[in-house]
Amino acid sequence: MHRFLTTMSAIALALMASTLPGRSSEAAKTDSAIQVADSKTAAPEFTGLGNWFNSPPLTLSGLRGKVVLVNFWTYGCVNCVNTLPHVTQLHAKYKDRGLVIVGVHTPEFPFERSASNVQAALKRHGITYPVAQDNDSATWNAWRNQYWPAQYIVDRTGKIVYSHAGEGAHEEIDRTIDRLLQAQG
Repeated sequence: MHRFLTTMSAIALALMASTLPGRSSEAAKTDSAIQVADSKTAAPEFTGLGNWFNSPPLTLSGLRGKVVLVNFWTYGCVNCVNTLPHVTQLHAKYKDRGLVIVGVHTPEFPFERSASNVQAALKRHGITYPVAQDNDSATWNAWRNQYWPAQYIVDRTGKIVYSHAGEGAHEEIDRTIDRLLQAQG
């Protein structure tokens, strides 16, 4: 019986992992990025944000003329935590060339709503770029976001030119940012 339950648990976990956002085929990821890039949707304004860390409050209209990476995450999400080293590397690599990263911390669980817990997570992960708390999911909803983590790249005119949900696509995100910053210069 124990062996049967172990096997069934492993099968259930494998099935659940295959349906997680960001775990689909590369083609599906590319298709969604191309769809957003083709439509060049206007980026919604940040709304309903609470505490800001590492920065005074920012607005997308105030960031017009800059390339912006908006990163939806929460510190209790393993997939989000796995993407943080890449996001912090992008910040270090491109901040002097004009990239602005805005982390939007949208909690999934009640304990993730604590400002002191978010502050501790920023310190733990070495995050120095601006991060805002979206405890009421107002910005999450304005952007029609559905996944943790999710990255959106906004060009200098305020249009979303790329999006990615889940882990991965590091090289594509890097190339997109580099290309936009070169076009800007």
